[in-house]
Amino acid sequence: MQLTKTVQELRRKSVFPRGVKHFIFRKLFRIETLSIKKLTLLGFTLVALPLVLALLYSAAQVNQISKQGANAIFDVASLIKSNREINENLRKMERFASQYVVLKDEALKQQFLNRRQQLQAVLTQQSRDNQDLVLTSEVNALSLALAKIHRSFLTGQDDTSANDLTLEQLQQEFKHLATITQKINQRSNRLIDLQASYIKSSAEEVSSVILKGLVIIPVTILIAGFFIFLITKPMKLLTRKIQRLEQGDFEQKIILKGSPEIREIAEALEVMRTRLHALELQKSSFIRHISHELKTPLAAIREGTELLYDNSVGELNEGQQEICHIIKNSVQRLQRLIEDLLDFNIVLDSTSLQDSEKISLQQLLAKVLQERKLDIKRKQLTIKQDIKGICLHSNARQLHVILDNLLSNAIKYSPVNASISFDGEIEGNRLMLTISDQGPGISSEVESKVFDAFYQGPAPENNQIKGSGLGLTIVKELLMRLNGSIELTSNTLAPSGTRVSLTLPRAYFAGNHK
Repeated sequence: MQLTKTVQELRRKSVFPRGVKHFIFRKLFRIETLSIKKLTLLGFTLVALPLVLALLYSAAQVNQISKQGANAIFDVASLIKSNREINENLRKMERFASQYVVLKDEALKQQFLNRRQQLQAVLTQQSRDNQDLVLTSEVNALSLALAKIHRSFLTGQDDTSANDLTLEQLQQEFKHLATITQKINQRSNRLIDLQASYIKSSAEEVSSVILKGLVIIPVTILIAGFFIFLITKPMKLLTRKIQRLEQGDFEQKIILKGSPEIREIAEALEVMRTRLHALELQKSSFIRHISHELKTPLAAIREGTELLYDNSVGELNEGQQEICHIIKNSVQRLQRLIEDLLDFNIVLDSTSLQDSEKISLQQLLAKVLQERKLDIKRKQLTIKQDIKGICLHSNARQLHVILDNLLSNAIKYSPVNASISFDGEIEGNRLMLTISDQGPGISSEVESKVFDAFYQGPAPENNQIKGSGLGLTIVKELLMRLNGSIELTSNTLAPSGTRVSLTLPRAYFAGNHK
């Protein structure tokens, strides 16, 4: 009561909300800063403590109820035994008294007196042990009636001799005793029924106590869930941070609050992120500069070679023509290598991966096909499309590089007058894009290596310009960073061909986007 008044006084003085409230919140938030070891130990203690308390409380209640039930059973047994002894002694007293009145045998009289003494002892014991006022009154009435018979039997009525006591008078006295005994039996039966009801209610109460103890289980589950959340929450945040590093996102700082172990891991990851970011910037800068420096003289070499090869500065003999042809092919290969290096630089540049925009797959593919129009026309290839209406949110620049590399490979390995198919469908919110060609296919030995950097498989027929071995590596890396995947299946038997299956998230049909 005094505590309640104190709290109300604090509230009136505005001390309670500003002081105690902030103190409680500080204590709650301080739990998250505990070490994982201490947090686990605290959680286990708070989960086990209610269970132990509930178990002790249930055990105490069950023990108390069982004792009360045992006492009730003993009382019932005592009543039954007393009633049986009362009835038995009265029956034998009546028989001995009747026989004595008829036979006048002193031995029968003595047996009557012994039975009367035993009955009085039973009544005295029952009167002492019993706490029911009605039953005690009836027992006392029976004792008085027995005393009257005892006096009548010894002296006779009106101080006459016992020999003058008739059998009819004796039976009348015992009939009165039987009436009192019947009342005692009825009251005893009533008490026995009450005790039986009490025992039944005690059993139900035991069940109720056990069921109440079970209520603590959801509470302990909630406590356990709360501490599991406290432990796993920073772990999930760490997992997301690591996944961002895996995808090449080095821009966001890694700062986490929580237990000392989590903070140590976050600090180590932040150091690693800083170093990786610096290395990435150095690599990107190096590739951009070296590519630019190579492309400038390469353009001059290519133009000069074309002039020589076209006899613009004079007729060349057969040997000189062959040398110019070799130089021309080498320049083209070098230019292709530089372009692949620039594409690979996109993979290394994490800043270019952050932009996401609405992309029409059909329009993007049309742009890629336009850039490869001469290569497609040279081999007289047929392009089949079934991607109408498909859109997705992604990075247009990276998706352009992916489609360009896959189309380039399909053109490279397709025979003349063949076809290349682009088939797309949406499952859930993921794009399933399949690119199929009619090339020679890829053997199982080569299939496991095609995504390795700088690996070059067998070149197709009549192909004099080698690739860089970076195309599919770039595709796989970019798809991984876009949360997509790639799968390659091939058939080297007729009809041959290669199927490349892509999956990309956040896809939808135009007009159905919410």
